[in-house]
Amino acid sequence: MKKIAIVGGGIAGSSIALYLGELGLHVTLFEKKETLVDGPPICHLHAGGNLYREISDNQCITLLKESIELVQMYPCAIDFRPTVIVVPTDDNGTPQALFPRLEKLQNEYSTLIDKDIKNRVLGDSKDYYKTYTKDDVLRLKSLDILDNPVTFDEWMIPVTKSIDLHKVKFPLIMVQEYGINIFRLAANVTLGLMDIKNANVCTSSLVTKISTQKDGYILEYKQKEELHVEKFDYLINAAGFKSGELDDMLGLKRERFVEFKAAYVTKWKNRILLPEIIFYGKRGTPQGMAQFTPYPDGYYQLHGMTEDITLFKDGLVKSEYLSSQPKLDEKYVNKIYKGWSRAEVDERSSLAIKHIAKYIPSFIDAEVASKPLYGAQQIPGRDSTLRAADVSFDGKRYARCEIVKASSVLGMADAITKNLIELGFVDQELYGSRFFYNIKSFTDVNITKIAKELCMKREYPESLASRTSSSLVL
Repeated sequence: MKKIAIVGGGIAGSSIALYLGELGLHVTLFEKKETLVDGPPICHLHAGGNLYREISDNQCITLLKESIELVQMYPCAIDFRPTVIVVPTDDNGTPQALFPRLEKLQNEYSTLIDKDIKNRVLGDSKDYYKTYTKDDVLRLKSLDILDNPVTFDEWMIPVTKSIDLHKVKFPLIMVQEYGINIFRLAANVTLGLMDIKNANVCTSSLVTKISTQKDGYILEYKQKEELHVEKFDYLINAAGFKSGELDDMLGLKRERFVEFKAAYVTKWKNRILLPEIIFYGKRGTPQGMAQFTPYPDGYYQLHGMTEDITLFKDGLVKSEYLSSQPKLDEKYVNKIYKGWSRAEVDERSSLAIKHIAKYIPSFIDAEVASKPLYGAQQIPGRDSTLRAADVSFDGKRYARCEIVKASSVLGMADAITKNLIELGFVDQELYGSRFFYNIKSFTDVNITKIAKELCMKREYPESLASRTSSSLVL
């Protein structure tokens, strides 16, 4: 049986391990941390890329397709609630400028459903998005909030009562972009890989050297201070922001960016169930986009695309000529591996709360709930705004997983499988099989239990392991 080494146990590496393991390949997954999928904050399923006005329509369509696939693979990790898109009055854009793209995405979604009814994971295509005029909003504002909203209008009621309507442009837009829960996703892959006998998961393991041979690679790695040497027939680089280090070990050149980011965990006494809300703004300015992501029990994850909140000064760096690994400032590397000071957690979380309170005034009473969710992500190539990417190859037996958004994992897995078929490692008829029998067999109770354990181990509130809504559309 051919042996596949995967370096990096984030969503890319763990997903490809599940994918190839179910094809019958012998897979070994190496992860430096103690648990899987413990990287940059993941909270939003980009089913259309509507958070990003600056990217191309083609990238948005790619993200739509990939998000549908991700829902099919990890339904237990999805928060089935919509997202509200808001253009503030101090922003140069208009809601109307978004309509052509939304119509393209709606048509594309309809086409995908026509091709395969299983693609109908975002509801009916006619309900992909809905606009709300000022009159619509005022009408809904007079209605009572429901404990378990289902329709777009029911979800919009608490929005109309919460945001400052004097600071937004109309119409408001609600779209079927859901949430994705990193803790539930981590629980899903952990349980899934435990069930595959031909999958070996090596956590707390650091690959220190890679040697190239004609028919494969020899990996040297340290696991809990013990040194090991093992030969593999194929190597997959899924090392995330450390991907360049593996390229350097192999003497390969690849351009990429690395960006350090953080999202902030807060708690609000207002326990109403809100959808996710996005307030557009120009990235990197004090008016940068504000992202308000709900969790159960009054917890909210916040992004503010300013250098004082989610972004960091010199937090985006590019690879240089002599190395494929961008040199992230040591202070950010220390945050990733050693943690944050309490003072900085409080300061940046408070700034995030104030950023959201510009549009949701009563949110000013929210409190810091825990340390942030944080990490660094790679962006391959020369375009730092790229959001849709999957895999690249160097030679016949080396693949790089280069996803920027979690939704890209299955396209990446298909491309690697095609390469393995060309090598004779996998039978042609297995291409695109996507069985995922084991990860779909776990109950919500199974997933929630492991997800809560991961929250506790990583020092986050247990509530982050649960869904904001149990109403499924599948």
